[in-house]
Amino acid sequence: MELRVLVADDQALLRGSFRVLIDTAPGLRAVGEAGTGAEAVELAERERPDVVLMDVRMPEMDGIEATRRICRDLPDVRVLILTTFDLDSYVYSALRAGASGFLLKDTPPADLLSAVRVVASGESLLAPSITRRLITEFVRRPAPVRAAPAGPDGADGLDGLTGREREVLALIARGLSNAELAEHLHLSPATVKTHIGHLLAKLQARDRAQLVIAAYETGLVRPG
Repeated sequence: MELRVLVADDQALLRGSFRVLIDTAPGLRAVGEAGTGAEAVELAERERPDVVLMDVRMPEMDGIEATRRICRDLPDVRVLILTTFDLDSYVYSALRAGASGFLLKDTPPADLLSAVRVVASGESLLAPSITRRLITEFVRRPAPVRAAPAGPDGADGLDGLTGREREVLALIARGLSNAELAEHLHLSPATVKTHIGHLLAKLQARDRAQLVIAAYETGLVRPG
């Protein structure tokens, strides 16, 4: 199955480079280029790509607002943020807007192509080091923008979760991979995937990045 990718960046040279890279990779095809956030939204609505490579700083509409609109209106489209800076506040805001992860623009080509495939598969691109930086942002930005659905008593918004699901969610928020979760909890990889699937459904989360955010915003896990 061919993965369709939309490239959004205000620098024509970078857009062209990304497009060539994608078009020469097996199983990937670029379906358009956007130089502004508004163009990215328009093209995403028309082309329905599997993944959007989204720059943050663009004219007319920035990548954060474009991400928010795409994730709101096109739930099957994944957004992968491209940035020059290692998790600045723009990237944090984009993750909260629904992005599935981020990459630095100087990422090696092979890693970028791998990231596109990871995000397209429904996973998020959040390494443990990135999770730690997100935790730092939660310390600086405590006010929640979204929260998990609240239970009957409004305790913490996670009342619909089982004890095991809470445990899995807390470990995801600490940056553990699926393999590490399976080893830590003495579960099979398939069982871990099932728990994560339940968490995504119950918390109305798009992917792992949103689960990390939900864990901190509901107070299940606290920075430090």
